[in-house]
Amino acid sequence: MSVARGLVFITGASSGIGQALARRYAQDGWRLALVARRAAELTAWAEAQGWPGERWRVYGADVAQVDAIAAAGQACLAQQGVPDVVIASAGISIGVDTAVRGDLQVMARIFATNNLGLAASFQPFIAPMRRRGSGTLVGIASVAGIRGLPGHGAYCASKAAVIAHCESLRGELRGSGVRVVTLLPGFVDTPLTRGNRYAMPFLMTPEAFARRAQRVIAKGASYRVIPWPMGVAAKLLRLLPNALFDRVLAGRPRKARQGASEEP
Repeated sequence: MSVARGLVFITGASSGIGQALARRYAQDGWRLALVARRAAELTAWAEAQGWPGERWRVYGADVAQVDAIAAAGQACLAQQGVPDVVIASAGISIGVDTAVRGDLQVMARIFATNNLGLAASFQPFIAPMRRRGSGTLVGIASVAGIRGLPGHGAYCASKAAVIAHCESLRGELRGSGVRVVTLLPGFVDTPLTRGNRYAMPFLMTPEAFARRAQRVIAKGASYRVIPWPMGVAAKLLRLLPNALFDRVLAGRPRKARQGASEEP
């Protein structure tokens, strides 16, 4: 970290994809603005990396709480300046059965984190980036947003909404110098996936995902599935007629409804 290359703001930085991205950017010489609900845990982890203190800051916030994440964004602007890259990585994945009344509250929680939280993570930086004429906003979606999976309706819907939101935002920011990148991870070995009760083809480590993601972000690609074989598989599933798609998924194990893992 001898030469600062820029400032990256990352939500969900205390575990999984977010933490792997933080480590990757730090190794490449970037300054870090790291956000998580578990701020003390994230601070202890960052201190253990041996990074110079002037190169990183931790902001405690639950992205599902708009005021909290907005305050974290404003604090970053005041203490570190306008980021060059903002990565909305925080997300949760919980199985639901919408025939169960209580699972509607679970769905509301998923949407609050994965959708409103993502939009609120971007919001403080859009106007400053526009004024500067540069910046990159990165939404972490999922291949699960390409087709709906039984028992996974809330997560699939939330990630489909991430894809659509980022596409809309890209159009709004056209010509401003601010780029919008949508990343769709396949299966990544994180707390979100370790409780899955079904096969996970092309499973990646968080570090492998972070390496590829950083390259895609640097290129400013508008949309990318990582790894690419998962993108091919997802597109083929998208092309299947509904009757055949439903038959393929018949009897597939579903995401657990209880004891869900989170990336804060």
